[in-house]
Amino acid sequence: MTLWNGSFPFYPRANACFPFDTTWAAIISVFLSMLTTFIIILPGIRGRGRLFWFLRVVMGLFVAAVVLTVQFTRDWETGWVRANTPYKSFSRALVNVEIGLHIGLAGVNITLVGNPVNQVNETINYNEHFAWSFDADYDHSYSEGLEKGLPSPILYVAEKFTMQSPCGVHRQYRISSHYASLTLWMAFCTWLISILLFSMPILLYGGYMLLLTATLMLFSLLFFFTARSALKCPIQFGPASLKTDYGGSFWLTLATGLLCLLLGLGVIILNSVQPEKLKLVFNLDEGKGEDEEGWDTSYLPAEPSSSAQDVLMVPLGELCEVTDTQL
Repeated sequence: MTLWNGSFPFYPRANACFPFDTTWAAIISVFLSMLTTFIIILPGIRGRGRLFWFLRVVMGLFVAAVVLTVQFTRDWETGWVRANTPYKSFSRALVNVEIGLHIGLAGVNITLVGNPVNQVNETINYNEHFAWSFDADYDHSYSEGLEKGLPSPILYVAEKFTMQSPCGVHRQYRISSHYASLTLWMAFCTWLISILLFSMPILLYGGYMLLLTATLMLFSLLFFFTARSALKCPIQFGPASLKTDYGGSFWLTLATGLLCLLLGLGVIILNSVQPEKLKLVFNLDEGKGEDEEGWDTSYLPAEPSSSAQDVLMVPLGELCEVTDTQL
């Protein structure tokens, strides 16, 4: 037994693992607050268009929240494996742990959770992030992990994504993630334009912008797919192998893109086949009918009386004779 009960003094304690990313949590909170506000003012909307208005608000907020949130999530590609592996360098102690790999558009998250959590006199609960965004240096983050003395399983997985790794996946993942992120930001801009066009209202061009939004979201998935379809190095922990698959953010983006595609096609088809129903969905007919009714009842001149009509119907010759007689 060593002086520190089997633990090495030059290794720091495990970092506190926050359960979720605060960035996308803040985004979700903002959109939920906006949704709550719209629900509060919903009773003030009159007529049968109340339901259609509420559905448009929910769909608009949902698409915007998804496009912004998946930019910062770390589960575009995920994988788990349970294995008995050495815990740290220069140590023969084996630990039973679950190693998780979570790939997002901004980098890689590697988790290490002991089973049980307390082993070799330490709390094994790590969640380390290695960024590859434009303003980040992945190799520098990996070097800092080496200096901090992170557990060997985390460093082994992180080393697969370095630029010096013979796997060669760093460049593919980084470029694909950058293009996917760029197309998603463009999709967010086209979504804003579609909302503006629908509110003007220019319904046909709003439908076109929804189609463009769906196309950009599907292209972002295609960019990420090209990185995952590349050849990969196996990540082995003894007989166990860490394999990854598409995560929740990938499937959520796919579902939202298909939803925008269906909505855009629906708007375009209704505009050409049954424009009256499309105007009903966007509450355009109801206000127009009320205005026309108010115009008919309030602003039209009163009907002339029967006596006035008789005077106007007198022939011009008789009118002249009456005038001469009076003179």
